[in-house]
Amino acid sequence: MNESQRQAYGETLVKLGSDRRIVVLDADLSSSTHTIMFQRAYPDRFFNMGIQEQNMVGVAAGLAMSGKIPFASSFAVFVVGRAYDVIRQSIAYTNANVKIVATHGGITVGEDGATHQMLEDLGIMCGLPNFRVIAPADAQETRRVIENIAYVDGPFYVRLSREKVPTILVDEVFDIGKGIVIREGDDITLISTGIVLSRVIEAAETLAKNGISASVIHMPTLKPIDKDIIVKYAIRTGRIITVEEHTVFNGLGSRVAEVLSENHPTRLSRIGINDVFGESGPGWELLEKYGISAKNISEKAISMVRS
Repeated sequence: MNESQRQAYGETLVKLGSDRRIVVLDADLSSSTHTIMFQRAYPDRFFNMGIQEQNMVGVAAGLAMSGKIPFASSFAVFVVGRAYDVIRQSIAYTNANVKIVATHGGITVGEDGATHQMLEDLGIMCGLPNFRVIAPADAQETRRVIENIAYVDGPFYVRLSREKVPTILVDEVFDIGKGIVIREGDDITLISTGIVLSRVIEAAETLAKNGISASVIHMPTLKPIDKDIIVKYAIRTGRIITVEEHTVFNGLGSRVAEVLSENHPTRLSRIGINDVFGESGPGWELLEKYGISAKNISEKAISMVRS
């Protein structure tokens, strides 16, 4: 079953809305981010800031300082790309209790093309002190993430997809800074973040048919990252492949490489967007074109194990 992370986000905001401290801000995209659900339920605590992402972020910081719990949303390319300086100075520097939830992250934004496909947001936000950075795998995990971070003090960045995605994590517990073991194996470890988990699981199934036992780890939190699970499976399998719908620079692959280099040097291959911009096309087809596919993952894994 495929479900929308954006819809799950909107529904969860409404659920949280019984707490009058919860306020929601949007930069004129509420029907796309699905914050419009909160607007309809609690119009007195919803603020459409217009196409003014910087102002939205500044107002969210002020609301946080006054005791509110603000969720601020727009497309990833707009809220991170246009408002970075205000995020840095007004939220990160002050450690304000603002939850930035960006939709339309990654190349699966699709037909909107390269200008709207934010491929570097996770790395940018991981670089900001005080921020915690999360990329849920599906709608069910999105619900748990939003419910969890609402009552954890301090700034968060959460990245959601435009596309509906396969529901995988039905009962798994979300814990900030902890990876989730999806599958156990001894020959290689596949680590992913965000909505590409289904492709990694498919790759592991292909590998099993080829006599290769793969562990699969979902890493919803990029910062703080789960160092212990990375080192544990590096020791266990001796080979790691990271998979992300993000540039290979400064995202999951880079974060895993940092952990390995400092704790347990291990063979590593990174699958993601290789230092290029995207293009217009159906989102899932673009994942295939840029190598974020079960076929490419399994082929790289076979090459690593047999070399």
